[in-house]
Amino acid sequence: MDLTSFVHAIQASAPAEWMRTSLKAMPIVESLHVLAAATLFGTILIVDLRLLGLPNTRRPVTVVTREMLRFTWASFCVSIIAGSLMFAANASTYYGNTAFRLKMLLLICAGLNMAFFHAVTFRTVGRWDKDTPTPFGARTAGALSMLIWVTVIFVARWIGFTKGYDFSVPNNVDINFKF
Repeated sequence: MDLTSFVHAIQASAPAEWMRTSLKAMPIVESLHVLAAATLFGTILIVDLRLLGLPNTRRPVTVVTREMLRFTWASFCVSIIAGSLMFAANASTYYGNTAFRLKMLLLICAGLNMAFFHAVTFRTVGRWDKDTPTPFGARTAGALSMLIWVTVIFVARWIGFTKGYDFSVPNNVDINFKF
């Protein structure tokens, strides 16, 4: 089965049909998705700001990370489930939507940034956990994370207002602008 057939199968599934035919499904699921995404961004922002040393370095990075992690993962799971249901309702359109594809790419980048941070930089957290400036790698990971997540939010908003992009110019359109 190729990817296009898989996308069509998702759109033909029972959850997709339920999302399309229920009057309440889409607004409730979309609201859950937005609330979960806001919580996700908020918890990540708290950790990222601490990595940047804001507002200060007195609170240990390990404590901030531990306190936020359960909320981050819970909201991520709710966001993935709700987003998958919304995707299923109109999978063919979303699959071809440039903004949707950019969002998925950015989510992968966010995951890679987090994975690299935890695999490399966070291993030395004992040296910079509290009352010392965070190292360049941690500050970079925090700043990059904030940039990626803000961009995810902007691109995600474009998804709902676009039905995909087609930048080709139709054959019968004259684009010769003479004044």
